[in-house]
Amino acid sequence: MTTTRSTTALGVVVASFALLAGCAGAPAAAPVAQQEQAVASVALPAATVCDDANESTTSYTPGPGGASVQAIRDRGALHVGVSADTLLMGSRNPLTGQIEGFDIDMLNAVSAAIFGDARPLQFRVITSAQRLEVLENHEVDLVARTFTMNCERWETIAFSAEYLTAGQKVLVTRDSDAQSIEALEALGDQRVCAPEGTTTLERLQETYPGVEAVPAPTHTGCLVLFQQGKVQAITGDDTILAGFVAQDPYAKVVGEAFSAEPYGIGVAADQVDLVQFVNGVLDQAKADGTWAASYDRWLGALGPAPAPPVSVYGRVDSP
Repeated sequence: MTTTRSTTALGVVVASFALLAGCAGAPAAAPVAQQEQAVASVALPAATVCDDANESTTSYTPGPGGASVQAIRDRGALHVGVSADTLLMGSRNPLTGQIEGFDIDMLNAVSAAIFGDARPLQFRVITSAQRLEVLENHEVDLVARTFTMNCERWETIAFSAEYLTAGQKVLVTRDSDAQSIEALEALGDQRVCAPEGTTTLERLQETYPGVEAVPAPTHTGCLVLFQQGKVQAITGDDTILAGFVAQDPYAKVVGEAFSAEPYGIGVAADQVDLVQFVNGVLDQAKADGTWAASYDRWLGALGPAPAPPVSVYGRVDSP
């Protein structure tokens, strides 16, 4: 997938968002037939009720947005929390100085739908551990930072529908004999890094006690420890590890994914109308090829673009 093709595809969807936002102040809606293929519905009574992985991916039915969306329009900018060091998902281009990646493409689509034009995002660069607090404190409108949806997080914030499915894997040196996380456990005395405040680190500590879990503030921090020989491996989502391999030719990703990591865009719990607006934008991107174009551009190393994740709706506010 070339940059030219991706840019063209994204330009088409921005134009369509602009037209619809200018007329009605709402995100574009996918054709009915496409929506029926891409959307599932479940009954889930309240934002804080969440008992399993299926319920953690259940979001609010798309809508035109309300007071929260209008406040962003009045302000004139969409404030977003992102990574600047997660190559392919959200990282600063050393040549242009711009933050770019798959997560950023999704946020740009939301911004274009809100304002009716392609308007620069107002970035707040955050660590993984800061994702919840910046939403709880209303310091940003949205967070897109390889943000796994789970029940614990739903207790304090809200999420969009799932927009990308990742899986936890392991990165090791190219000459390592380990082919899985279990193989690292069997070797003994293996230090494995994961960022603080992530489900990745929690799973490593709880499920694989045979390795020493080493936290770092950021994904780049883990890569530095790995390149210095202070850890023997890094564990993380395959989307993130693909970026590491692109930066380090002496690294490789091994094993099958040992988790499912559904990514959602984080929103403050009291801004359901903004969640609904975002979901309309994401459904449009999934249906019209924008999502696939962005995937091919940034994540093509993982293989051809799969079908986008099915949007699951049915969550409602507590009475």
